[in-house]
Amino acid sequence: MGKQPHLLVEEGDVADLALVPGDPGRVERIADRCEDVERVASNREYTVVNATYEGRPVTICSTGIGCPSAAIAVEELSRVGVETFVRVGTTGALQQGIEIGDMIVATGAAKNEGTSKRYEPAEFPAVPDFEVLRALVDSAESRGEEVHVGPIVSDDAYYAETDEYVREWEEAGILSVEMEAATLFTLARRKGLRAGAICTVDGNLVEGTQKGADSDEELPEKAKNNVERAIGITLDAVADL
Repeated sequence: MGKQPHLLVEEGDVADLALVPGDPGRVERIADRCEDVERVASNREYTVVNATYEGRPVTICSTGIGCPSAAIAVEELSRVGVETFVRVGTTGALQQGIEIGDMIVATGAAKNEGTSKRYEPAEFPAVPDFEVLRALVDSAESRGEEVHVGPIVSDDAYYAETDEYVREWEEAGILSVEMEAATLFTLARRKGLRAGAICTVDGNLVEGTQKGADSDEELPEKAKNNVERAIGITLDAVADL
């Protein structure tokens, strides 16, 4: 198979396991925790880097914002050899008491987006692979870190998350909202691959806090610091996958 049109990678360029943050800048932050770092490609929102962590080869690839661009990353990476995907992202909390900087490991993602529905009906579940889910939770526990574990929702329209939406999600027991996991989980399941997600809380929509609201920075300082902790949890988890 030839070079993929958006990621600009081909067979032999990537590892069998990929960490997929949304933010290209987070690719560098993850790579800083690794060894043998090699930049593979960079195009549009996609930055692709190879590295090793505790001897385990990994690829780190940003997906940009939203399910459409995440789907392109999964499609093209899976064509050239990636078999396991782990999202390392940020998310907005939907339950009282979930604080900025807390971490959430998703047990499923509601499909409040359009991309996964082009692949299958909304009734089909968007769920992570159990081995990846367990590895993330076990890694957090082994590091003495607390994580919230439960369902999240993936939404397409960041600026259209109305009070009504937030109230319905809260009443349903949904822990948080983000923009990529539902399609990541759906595509991985349909392709017989593995996927999981851990996200750091950058605001709480129920309590009226949102990232960037009180600062010139996108993420609050506590969230930025705890993204590093989520990265550590993820790297320890993938070392055993």
